[in-house]
Amino acid sequence: MTFIIVIYNPNYSVAICITDNDTVFQFKGYYQPKIYHFFLYICLISVNSHKSRIKLKIYIKNMVCVRCEMVVKSELEKLGVQYLLVKIGEADIKEDLTQRQREQFKIALKKSGLELMDDKKSMLVEKIKNVIIELVHYTEDQIKVNLSEFLSQKLNYDYTYLANLFSEVKGITIEKFYIGHKVERAKELLVYDELSLTQIAYKLHYSSVAHLSNQFKKVTGLTPSHFKNLKHKRRRTLEEMVK
Repeated sequence: MTFIIVIYNPNYSVAICITDNDTVFQFKGYYQPKIYHFFLYICLISVNSHKSRIKLKIYIKNMVCVRCEMVVKSELEKLGVQYLLVKIGEADIKEDLTQRQREQFKIALKKSGLELMDDKKSMLVEKIKNVIIELVHYTEDQIKVNLSEFLSQKLNYDYTYLANLFSEVKGITIEKFYIGHKVERAKELLVYDELSLTQIAYKLHYSSVAHLSNQFKKVTGLTPSHFKNLKHKRRRTLEEMVK
């Protein structure tokens, strides 16, 4: 909504335009119709520009890879729903889904092993998972704080609350989930056979090769070298890991 306030006297007038995105334009001076019309035009442009940027966010469970993003985009397009952005675990859409669209979208996602999230606690757990997956599998940069502080800052929640909620819903601690994904990423790099163990340890931000090896063996029961020499290497997909 746009409010126009005009204070007028025969010699001087003031007009103030406040748009629905709290933008304030102010015009002072002698009343001239052309200038006032231009002023109102600028206000309307601001309102329309704001409306075009309005977005609604939906959260999708088990959405962890590019293939998943393509599925979500395709299903939204089939429903005639315009999206602004689709990324791991979420999508920004221009208008809310109707009840019928929501039900059709849920059914379509389920066929691909995905799930539209409605429950707030479950959505928060999914956000925690997606932040960790992106951090381990899709980001090269090392976080400058410890994981608990990073998650707390990223999600705007106290870490104790996040940790308790995650353990309650998933039956595993955040730390174990994080370590599991780091080890799985190490497996992936070992299979590619392009980097040495020292380089992998550095890439995954381990303090040393020994630290990586100890954590790897604790999770898999094998040393990285033993795993690398296996004829049939056992790796889990991201889709399997998040369920």
